[in-house]
Parts: sequence; C-alpha cells; structure tokens
Amino acid sequence: MRTWSMRMSSIGLGLALAVAAGAADLRASRALAYPVYPWCAQYGGAFGGGVNCYFSQLWQCRQAVMGTGGYCYENPFAWGRPETEPPPRARKGRRVVR
Repeated sequence: MRTWSMRMSSIGLGLALAVAAGAADLRASRALAYPVYPWCAQYGGAFGGGVNCYFSQLWQCRQAVMGTGGYCYENPFAWGRPETEPPPRARKGRRVVR
C-alpha cells in the first residue's frame, strides 16, 4: 500500500519532468519560429525614418538605404557572423563559375 507522501513525491517528480520537457520544447520551437536576419537598415529622413531588419547580406542593406541618408548596422538579435562582401559580378559575355 502506498502512503500519501509516496504518491505526492511521485506526482511531484512527474510534474517536474513534464515542466522541464515543456521548457526545453518551448526554447527549441521559439528558436525556429522565425528567421533572424543579420543586417538592419536605419533610414534617414526629416522625421527619423524607420528601421528594417530583413536583410541577409550587407550589400542588400546598403542598396536599400542608398540616397536616403540612412545607414546599416548588425542586427543585435542575430546569431553567427553575417556575410560582409557582395557576391561577385559577372562581366558581359562571361559566365561566373562557382
């Protein structure tokens, strides 16, 4: 016959395991919930402009802010090291082999 304290300890252990598994699953799903891009653009303007953090490469960001008085910066929420160089341009009549 199980006593009341034995039942409560097994219930507490099961609850603790369920909470730990749920927390680990929540961290994993949150990490994969959306992509975090490594570059942000701060647009210039008379009223402060806006921010866009949807650039995967620095050259994309620079093209977006060209002529607006804005600048690009690394996304503080991104992981890893972003690509800093633009892809090589092909010359007319020649094919770029990668």
